[in-house]
Amino acid sequence: MQSFRTELENPVVEQEIIELERKIRSYREGKMVEDKFKSLRLARGIYGQRQPGVQMIRIKLPFGKVTFKQLLRIADVSDEYASSNIHFTTRQDIQIHFVSLDRTPELWAQLAEDDMTLREACGNTVRNVTASPAAGIDPDEPFDVSPYARTTFEYFVRNPICAEMGRKFKIGFSSSDKDTAFSYLQDFGFIPKVRIVEGEEQRGFTVMYGGGLGAQPILAQKIHDFLPEDEFIPLIEATIRVFDRYGERNNRNKARFKYVVQKLGLEEVLRLVEEERLANKTQHFVIDRETVAQPEPPAVFKGEVEPVDAKAYEIWLKTNTFEQKQSGFYGVYVKVPTGDIPTAKARLLIEGIQEHVADDMRVTQDQNLLLKYARKASLPHIYNVLHSLGYAHYGFNSTLDVTTCPGTDTCNLGISNSTEMARVLERYIEEFHHDFVYEQNLKIKISGCMNACGQHSLAHIGFHGGSLKAAGKVLPAAQVMIGGGTVGNGVGRIADRITKVPTKRVTQVVDLVLNDFKINKLADESFHEYYDRQTKDYFYRLLKPIADLSTLTEDEFLDWGREDVYNTAIGVGECAGVVIDLVATLLFETEEKLELAKQALEKGSYADAIYHIYSSFVWTAKALLLDKGVNASTQIAVINEFETLYVQEGTFTFPTAFTERVLQINKYEPSKEFAEAYLTQATAFYYEAAEYRQAVVKA
Repeated sequence: MQSFRTELENPVVEQEIIELERKIRSYREGKMVEDKFKSLRLARGIYGQRQPGVQMIRIKLPFGKVTFKQLLRIADVSDEYASSNIHFTTRQDIQIHFVSLDRTPELWAQLAEDDMTLREACGNTVRNVTASPAAGIDPDEPFDVSPYARTTFEYFVRNPICAEMGRKFKIGFSSSDKDTAFSYLQDFGFIPKVRIVEGEEQRGFTVMYGGGLGAQPILAQKIHDFLPEDEFIPLIEATIRVFDRYGERNNRNKARFKYVVQKLGLEEVLRLVEEERLANKTQHFVIDRETVAQPEPPAVFKGEVEPVDAKAYEIWLKTNTFEQKQSGFYGVYVKVPTGDIPTAKARLLIEGIQEHVADDMRVTQDQNLLLKYARKASLPHIYNVLHSLGYAHYGFNSTLDVTTCPGTDTCNLGISNSTEMARVLERYIEEFHHDFVYEQNLKIKISGCMNACGQHSLAHIGFHGGSLKAAGKVLPAAQVMIGGGTVGNGVGRIADRITKVPTKRVTQVVDLVLNDFKINKLADESFHEYYDRQTKDYFYRLLKPIADLSTLTEDEFLDWGREDVYNTAIGVGECAGVVIDLVATLLFETEEKLELAKQALEKGSYADAIYHIYSSFVWTAKALLLDKGVNASTQIAVINEFETLYVQEGTFTFPTAFTERVLQINKYEPSKEFAEAYLTQATAFYYEAAEYRQAVVKA
């Protein structure tokens, strides 16, 4: 590993980079244990990839702001150290892939020359502070939240109260009540408000608290209708202190702040936060509203340019541009498929647009790019530049604009190839459902696994990767989720799990749902209203034929874009902080089934509830059998093998035989009494099995 010298202006950053180089050397020499080094590198934005021996580097861009010079610097760095590609993330970061660990210090030094950092981009830290990409130019905003997001980033980066938390912490600022930064699914979500006090305008925020995505999404709760602007930093600080003290650190599945709120109760958490505020660095924090100034507009464009495709250009104008609150200027959304732009195209993009837009671009939460301060006369030129690069795709933020995580391309946790699935769906919708190019209240989002990096939980139609078994083989599958999304002003919805289908059938799912929506929706009815009227059960029945595994073709045993045999080999997920394998997946699905049973019980659907409970017994037993290398082919074999290998060996005990306990399903008529008793037994078995599994993993 080569040493290097850097002339960085910030001595703290310089020291951090030098220290990283030392730690890497210490790790290579065997002087630092794996877990300790992993924690250190994650806190510096260095994340292990699915491919051995290389790293993903996450560049932390507060509220997604990136300048021309910074993007060009990232392109240079990606060419020298990575794969000549730039990836935009759903938290407004930029990632590059296939980087050698030993070269990360010098890579960081180059990025730091243009005021970019890797610090706390991953790990158990305050992650990138996000904001609505249109902040500063949004016609609906009460004020620009960019300075507040920037201040939050600066206040908590390298802050000791959040250097080694039990889990990550996420903060987002929406620019208006449209809530495009998803305040309802953040640990802290802020929506700007203005009120008049004694004749003077006062700025503040509606505050959403304790939300989160992940494998088990939880909606945030509103704790303030209006919090004055000088109080939001102290509130975050006190909360993080409480989280650091009371947050789970052993079972990382339950380590997010949302579980602290769930466990202690909102009232008790807020009491602890109030009690903690005395220890804050400050009781009131005055915000410098000029921290993020508006950029200089481009010079007047005097030429005349005709768009290369007049018809497509007109659609693009309607879907990808909007009039800013600054009169005479337009925001332009660049739709970047799967969030990936090769470095060569990035350079050509900057070269083509830099005299036509302001030097203040924003990465969006749906992996696109927002250009600001375009003059109307420049729009045809900008369109032509994008067209020449393949980025003049219309339909920004529409059904046609599918969000996805990297999936099995690079991620350790990926179960399915979500990027190719997204490309297939976009092509399919454009060809067969072109009218949805204007529909911005029906979004499709995909994650490669149950963790929600692709935001599938807040999609109107969402998919996450999974697997199914048929004909003695495993095939890639997609969990279908419907009914999520943003309502507005802190209100959001988490999508319902409907059914699981072979991955190759997702186009059928989308086709069926979109057609049904077009045919059966009432006049002016939104997708949410239509979904609520039809009910979850309607969609289960609608999609049930697609989930039928008796008609599988050989192609359906292959994932999208793959020709090799599908397998569920999963590595260690460092961002999510858990080990995801088939055993863990089955146990998670057990929890889902128990939750479905509770919901069915509440509705009086006792037979449905009882079958969900029975399935949870089988899934739990199957998971533990896999730990012993036993992959029973039928449910009855699972039940019997568990009896033999776990009950008769004394690992688990029951008042009666395990087989008798599970097979009560066919000994009683469906009733509330039996369903409740059966659910109690299954829940107890699940928790005992989960504890046993955790002990095995730790051993």
